[in-house]
Amino acid sequence: MSPIPQAHASHAPHPSAQSSARVQSSHAAATERVTRKVSRHLLGFLFLQFVVSFLDRINIGFAGLTMMKDLGLSSTQFGFATTLFYIAYIACGIPGNLMLARVGARRWISFIMIAWGLASTATMFATNATTLYWLRMLVGVTEAGFLPGMLLYLTCWFPSAWRARANALFMIAMPVTAALGSAVSGYILKLDGHAGLAGWQWLFVLEGMPAALLGCVAYCYLDDTPRAARWLSTEEKRTLEAALAEPANAQASPTAHAAGKPGLWQQLRSPVVLRFAAAYFCLVNTLAMVAVWAPLIVKGFSAGASNVTVGLIATIPQIVTIAAMIAWGRRSDRHQERKWHLAAPMLLSGLGCVLTAQSGAPLVQLLGVCLASAGSYTAMSIFWTTPDQAFTPQARAVGIAVINAIGNISSAANPLVVGWLKDATHSYAAGLIYSAALLVVGTMIVATLPVGKNDRSGRGDRDERAQRAPRAAA
Repeated sequence: MSPIPQAHASHAPHPSAQSSARVQSSHAAATERVTRKVSRHLLGFLFLQFVVSFLDRINIGFAGLTMMKDLGLSSTQFGFATTLFYIAYIACGIPGNLMLARVGARRWISFIMIAWGLASTATMFATNATTLYWLRMLVGVTEAGFLPGMLLYLTCWFPSAWRARANALFMIAMPVTAALGSAVSGYILKLDGHAGLAGWQWLFVLEGMPAALLGCVAYCYLDDTPRAARWLSTEEKRTLEAALAEPANAQASPTAHAAGKPGLWQQLRSPVVLRFAAAYFCLVNTLAMVAVWAPLIVKGFSAGASNVTVGLIATIPQIVTIAAMIAWGRRSDRHQERKWHLAAPMLLSGLGCVLTAQSGAPLVQLLGVCLASAGSYTAMSIFWTTPDQAFTPQARAVGIAVINAIGNISSAANPLVVGWLKDATHSYAAGLIYSAALLVVGTMIVATLPVGKNDRSGRGDRDERAQRAPRAAA
């Protein structure tokens, strides 16, 4: 026999390798189809829910344009009201996720949306600093379970390889809400005096009640798990469940497997989880800075502008943020890389804070607000693709809530610290530098996190296996 045919045969793909490749390709195509179907069914509705949630959280920033004068509040008192909101929010976040896991997303999310919508509307009855404190605490208690619950809910529906895009499309509700809120709230404040209500009171009524109405719709629309979804076929449910199970086997971090099946408390106090929480603490400070103080910062460098004009100017950073979140989330999923896609926007946000604080030119300050907003919100959408890998499925609900709660301690501290610095220095510059410093610290912590190319289990490894396959077959 001639040796030449044997040589050619030695380089031909093995039939079993070809069959395996076809199976993997078919599975990937099926997973993509069902994930896109899930996206079409869920993301639009979850986005709308987050819009009304975030609006009820940040509308006090717009109300403050007139409320502070009407109620005789100092910047410190106004900031303390938001601090109390976050204290209540933090205290109830973990119990909220435990309730979601116990009673199901459909019932729990519906209940808390109705409750926080009514509580936010009730803020119209504030008459002084004390009543405002109690009412904002009530909003914090009722809203606490929403965001950590949604982050947990997304892990039940979107495979890890799709998570950054799903998070980004869900979380763009924050800049979209800030943009719409900036524009709409300025006009709502012009209702001052109608039906005997101040403009800021109309703000809480017209922006609070939609949450309660949407909570009723959520009860009919949401499903707790893919298995309960009547809009998925049996085969689609199997495909989605198989894709969702893959990260548990291929991507779980050493924290989740180091000791076989570590206990809940052991996982929550591990160094990796504490580093995730510390990084989120540093990041969330800037999110609070942008959400609460941006309208007042914009008004500070737009001297003489009306509230409507201030609201319209404040939409510009949010439009930039929306574009950045979508583009950066897609890039992170395409490269299946998380660490540096998280660190880079954090540093960009820090640069924006410095520009806003140090420049005296309004256009440069506006650019700084754009960078601070786009960087911090983009980093947040990437961040939440990673910490669930540090937990076993049984600990995920509590783990995500713990990281969110620790991070939001920074949200509670920011309004009080920045309000105090503003009263002491008569400028927001010191508060912005404080935010920039925390972002630098947070970036250094991110550099130590066990995330990157899907922790050596993402597309980089798949590409490497694909390159080895022909040699193995040979």
